Amino acid sequence: PGSFDPVTLGHLDVIERAAKIFDQIHVLVVHNPAKTALLPVAQRVALIERAIVDTGCEGEIVVTSWSVGLLVDYCTEVGASVIVKGIRSQVDVAYETPMAIVNRNLADVETIFMLPDPAHAHVSSSLVRQVASLGGDVAPYVPKAVADFLQNG
Repeated sequence: PGSFDPVTLGHLDVIERAAKIFDQIHVLVVHNPAKTALLPVAQRVALIERAIVDTGCEGEIVVTSWSVGLLVDYCTEVGASVIVKGIRSQVDVAYETPMAIVNRNLADVETIFMLPDPAHAHVSSSLVRQVASLGGDVAPYVPKAVADFLQNG
């Protein structure tokens, strides 16, 4: 799960590696009320789907969105017992750990933290949005479909 606003190469790295571990993964675009979104949810879903196709990522990958209820409600609905979260730093660990504990308590859903490739560990969606808003080149940080979309609209 994530806001994926926009999806980055770090996100894609975690998606690809998770797809090698699990029989099926769900990439879930969720609305974060604490953030002002750059892209509409449907556009984020479409860009993730395009990026997955473009990279040739193997495995059964479902890309969708969720805006009703808790994340664990979605997990229960689709029969998922594990949540995979990409983490870049100890700040992410501190933020994600309480949610992981609550998700386990609420629905017996475990959380696995995955580190992105170190080449992408410094990149966040908010950094990409900032660089893009100031006319900078985001191509080194995002899949080609995202770079093209941000450049050409």
